[in-house]
Amino acid sequence: MFHAESILNWTEETIIIGLFQKNNHLKGILSILDEQLEGQISDLVTEGDISPQKGAIAKIYPLGRMSTKRIYIAGLGKEKEFTFETAREVFGKLFKTILSSKIQSAAIAADTFITEETDVLEIGHAIGEALSLSTYKIQDYKHKSNEPEKLIEQITVISEADRADLLAALRVGAVYGKGTNSARTLVNMPGNILTASELANYSVKLADQYGFECEVLEKEDMEKLGMGGMLAVNQGSELPPKMIVLKYQGKEKWEDAIGLVGKGITFDTGGYSIKPKDAIVGMKTDMGGAAAVLGAMEMIGELKPEQNVVAVIPSTDNMISGNAMKPDDIIVSMNGKTIEILNTDAEGRLVLADGITYAKQHGANVLVDIATLTGGVIVALGTEMTGAMSNDDSLYQQVLEASEECGEPMWRLPITEKDIKKVRNSKMADLNNSPGREGHAIMAGAFLREFAEETPWVHLDIAGTATSSKETNLGPSGATGIMARTLATFVERFVPAEK
Repeated sequence: MFHAESILNWTEETIIIGLFQKNNHLKGILSILDEQLEGQISDLVTEGDISPQKGAIAKIYPLGRMSTKRIYIAGLGKEKEFTFETAREVFGKLFKTILSSKIQSAAIAADTFITEETDVLEIGHAIGEALSLSTYKIQDYKHKSNEPEKLIEQITVISEADRADLLAALRVGAVYGKGTNSARTLVNMPGNILTASELANYSVKLADQYGFECEVLEKEDMEKLGMGGMLAVNQGSELPPKMIVLKYQGKEKWEDAIGLVGKGITFDTGGYSIKPKDAIVGMKTDMGGAAAVLGAMEMIGELKPEQNVVAVIPSTDNMISGNAMKPDDIIVSMNGKTIEILNTDAEGRLVLADGITYAKQHGANVLVDIATLTGGVIVALGTEMTGAMSNDDSLYQQVLEASEECGEPMWRLPITEKDIKKVRNSKMADLNNSPGREGHAIMAGAFLREFAEETPWVHLDIAGTATSSKETNLGPSGATGIMARTLATFVERFVPAEK
């Protein structure tokens, strides 16, 4: 709903208004409200009960002097420091606050959140995204009571902006939030439920919903195509592997295609290089890259950018059995390069190698792979920064700008000639899959670069950022759905290199 009449005539029971730090001088809507409430707001600001500090939330009651029952006033801080990301955080906190109070509808005075740097369309996007993200509930397997869960059923946005433009911004934000939540749900699912086959079934349903071309390779297909990386990792499993491909064609011709490759290891024991008991818990999340790609494809299916995209997801679990791959094994990857296995827990790069090669066979002109790949990236960058590597500065810059726009920061790590020599250092094969602990995240990137070859490529290591141990304003602890929005934004903004 949209209307721009006097605030005194609004009939919504709950109203949300933004307050910037402006020497405590009330303007606009707040000035009108203050007059109607006989100076109550001014007094509360002076006394500190209402604060313009960023993230502060105050609730006041008009007590019959207006038709509305309650007013939430959100502190926004200084205008010059107010960004899209700040707006999204503030709205997330607001939605969580009203949801905890079992309030199911509210009106937002969107124009009170506008600055010279942040227009109402960005505010609309932030509202739509934050509403989906902040109210997300983990889909667990606990016995539930019969009492229906309270949800926010309606948000009314009041603004002087063009209705169609604002509605479009709200929709894009909601699509981004929903796609991220879909990725979160996949990552949170246990490995005995979300197997490679179930991930393939999910992808097929997504393709049917949005009209994507879909292909799912079975083990026999992989054997014919020589996907030695996929087959080696799957050797120890009783469950079949799946190579999943989704194609979206947004242009008349299949050209300038973007390849998105997501690691889909549905559970990782480490194989014979077995993980310790503490580290093995949570390895259901080792398909975070696949989830990010599928979340992005959901957004792409909804928003239909004029781009061509091929998404490739190599999926299996990494188990231990009498037939599992062993250290010292030699395997042959799909592109023909031989690999000496020094660490069976460095399995993600093996399946990604075949995924990258297959994406290129499907005509990908540029590549972005994404994976929960190494513990080393957590040591290097912590849990709030995604690691990145690339062989192409221009392509990397486009992915970086998308990540900054989405508030999903990343940091580039170098790949030097010495790093490349280390992954090529094997007496028995063309490459080894794990040169050692030093620079471990970089070694993984250097290995994958051998399969991207001359194709422009960016590698994203989300091992530290795919999950969070604490609740935030934009969601619960657990899976974050990280980089789904970045990938979708990158696709939408992608500019091919001049030929």
